[in-house]
Amino acid sequence: MEIIARPVGMVQANCYILKEGSNGIVVDPGGDAEIILSIIKEHNLDINAILLTHAHFDHIGALEQIRQKTNAPVYLHQAEHEWLSDPNLNGSYKLIGQSIVAAPAEFSVVEGGLTIGEFSMQVYHTPGHSPGSVSYIFPEQQLVISGDVLFQKGIGRTDLPGGDIDVLEHSIREKLYQLPEKYQVLSGHGPITTIQAEKDGNPFFQA
Repeated sequence: MEIIARPVGMVQANCYILKEGSNGIVVDPGGDAEIILSIIKEHNLDINAILLTHAHFDHIGALEQIRQKTNAPVYLHQAEHEWLSDPNLNGSYKLIGQSIVAAPAEFSVVEGGLTIGEFSMQVYHTPGHSPGSVSYIFPEQQLVISGDVLFQKGIGRTDLPGGDIDVLEHSIREKLYQLPEKYQVLSGHGPITTIQAEKDGNPFFQA
């Protein structure tokens, strides 16, 4: 599996495009739809799904444009289905003074195994930054896409609706830190890190 990463939108959230042959998945299309679509076109990809780690505005800003162009279904945790249509919940009204809205997700992701076409992964429910935050784990590639749960030497903010620092700590310690230490962490913002690096040096939660 090839992974193409691009920071997009006004706050440069990481969008990931997963590629297996001619099949693709878009994770967190947060903005700059034209950039995401140009990558899809360049690699001649058939997009099988759009996965959301959570429904904050900076991760859904280009959702509708990508969905309309690709006809791919959207996967999101049930706890945040209403957030797609509510600018107060997704933070767009409060944080940037805009109303970013999207149509409902076609599917709910739940903790456990998930197979979409050529792509197989595990889903961990990792709330705390938001109630429906999930992390997508790819054992064969030894990586996790963590959204805004865990960053390089950082963690997700917990002062937005549904945020809870204690719940976030539990998600990181009891779920992400239980992954093998060599796993790469592809975060919602910033550079790639590893489970070992964060267990050893994250100033918020160390092992």
